[in-house]
Amino acid sequence: MTPQTQGHLAMLVFSALVAGSFSLGAMVANDIAPLALNAVRFVIAGLAVGAVAFATQGVSRRTFAAPWRYLVLGGFFSVYFVLMFEGLKTAPPVSSAAVFTLVPAMAAVFALFLLRQRITARMALALGIGGIGALWVIFRADWSAFLAFAVGRGEAVFFVGCISHAIYTPMVRLLNRGESAVQFTFGTLIAGAVLLVVAGWSDIRATDWSNLRPLVWLTILYVALAASASTFVLLQFATLRLPSAKVMAYTYLVPSWVIGWEAALGHGLPPLLITGGVILTITALVLLLRDDDAARDHRAA
Repeated sequence: MTPQTQGHLAMLVFSALVAGSFSLGAMVANDIAPLALNAVRFVIAGLAVGAVAFATQGVSRRTFAAPWRYLVLGGFFSVYFVLMFEGLKTAPPVSSAAVFTLVPAMAAVFALFLLRQRITARMALALGIGGIGALWVIFRADWSAFLAFAVGRGEAVFFVGCISHAIYTPMVRLLNRGESAVQFTFGTLIAGAVLLVVAGWSDIRATDWSNLRPLVWLTILYVALAASASTFVLLQFATLRLPSAKVMAYTYLVPSWVIGWEAALGHGLPPLLITGGVILTITALVLLLRDDDAARDHRAA
């Protein structure tokens, strides 16, 4: 299996795990402050990844050379997660997932400036189609809402978080100094946990942890272990093997996965018109993954 194939498989799993955090997060977003929830999830995820790192590859002093790198990466991802849960207080899961699909286009722009990764004509077309599909879902197939740019507060808040995520992706490659995905993830999670505990200390103290619904704890464990620890490793693993735009192309699958999660949780299916936007995002994924210029992509990787 080639490194590129490994990267694609990692991102396929990544998209399915990320989707679950939208559906579960929307169910508990109003039960606990986003800063408190994410501080705990980063601590749990950091402990889990740290245990794996020490048990397998070990963590040398070299891993923590230039620790400012982890503060930068942990800061960007912390902002993304906090604003995601803030947005889910009012935005539907499928709509939030559609906002998330705007990340590839933004990541491609940031990668152009930070890594000099060029965007091919096929990539530009795919990103455009994906963007249209995302807007279709965000505005709920309502043309008048689109013309009025009637974006919900939750979607607008989460969009700011997605900008942070888009910067994070090329920054991983820019700041990595040969550390493995597990080691680099461990450093990022520890830094993010420190930042979130400091920023959210008042929310952490104000939370009545003993009286939280079991679903809240289930969601915390899911987002910590499946949607944080696992996806951090998968994302960094793939980022070191694929161009940033192709890594983030898999976010186009997230709305489809979310629809599946929503149906499985008994929340029903979205209106038929909205699924048209989801189809466009899947089309964008197919276009991005068709390697019509393998040599150029390999050099960019």
